[in-house]
Amino acid sequence: MNSITSIHTRQASVADIEQLSRLFDGYRQFYGKAGDLDLARNFLLERFRHNQSTIFIAVDGEGSAVGFTQLYPSFSSVSAARIFILNDLFVVSAARGLGAGRQLLQAAAAFGRALGAVRLSLSTAVDNTAAQALYTSLGWEPDDGYRCFDLGLPA
Repeated sequence: MNSITSIHTRQASVADIEQLSRLFDGYRQFYGKAGDLDLARNFLLERFRHNQSTIFIAVDGEGSAVGFTQLYPSFSSVSAARIFILNDLFVVSAARGLGAGRQLLQAAAAFGRALGAVRLSLSTAVDNTAAQALYTSLGWEPDDGYRCFDLGLPA
């Protein structure tokens, strides 16, 4: 039985860096990267220092972080409007299925609306069907009209 009884979501600040770093490190490991708490902390600190992203954190009733999402600001040239890229969403396994991911996505959407964004965009692994089910339940639509490409830029 899960001991988490309540989830609260709020915008994170640099004061949350230690809990966020552990979550971010877990997120990277979920996607196959080696654990590196220092790298996670430094990456997030740079985002805060330069105001380059907005992070929402989900905490349980005891104040322990159980999930986060990170938004990067961008623009759509075609729409001539602000958009946000929802680049990261992660919930610890003990809190999955308790609404943390849903709350984080709803907080991100409310934030985007408040700033006049015309859309949020995200991508996820093809086999991450649990996340895809959550996205579609909240009105996110898969993009069948465009194919994404990446270009690696090794140093």
